Amino acid sequence: MRKIFLAMLITIILFSFSACTKKEEEPASKSLMPQGPIIDTPGVSPGHGTMGPNSEFQVVVPSEVKERWSAVVFIIDDKKENKKREVKVNIGEEFKIPGSDLTIKTGPFLPDFKMSGQIITSASDKPNNPSVGVAIYKDGKQIFPSSGKWGWLYINFPTIHSFQHERYGLTLKEGIEK
Repeated sequence: MRKIFLAMLITIILFSFSACTKKEEEPASKSLMPQGPIIDTPGVSPGHGTMGPNSEFQVVVPSEVKERWSAVVFIIDDKKENKKREVKVNIGEEFKIPGSDLTIKTGPFLPDFKMSGQIITSASDKPNNPSVGVAIYKDGKQIFPSSGKWGWLYINFPTIHSFQHERYGLTLKEGIEK
């Protein structure tokens, strides 16, 4: 009887130890998953205007980024026609969506988006966290972003601060090197 009790006690202790180990490992693996673009300013969302009266975000594109990247590829989703098409647009140029009154102005491309304080920049010229600033106009009037100069589209996080329209969706597919 004593041997059975001792075997059961050892089994219970081993199961308890393995259960504790598994619980400690789960949060660590979840914390490695990316949660969004790198933003070092609590409570501030990039591409959504200003932090206070008359204080705009400053976008700084490092020279190595300007030298390496020349264009981006957007995916335009026509929800009415249930069709998607890819469009290459040079950085700094505009593209009118055919058959619509929407024009996309392509702003700065940041292959490794990072925001710190009021500065939006690229941490490197490598495509670790690609993002592009865009302004979207309807009949010449800016509709995206609702405030500020640029709304930001992210390859890794396509639903964060995305362009919302009843017919068209717009996502960033990739940056194009020179």
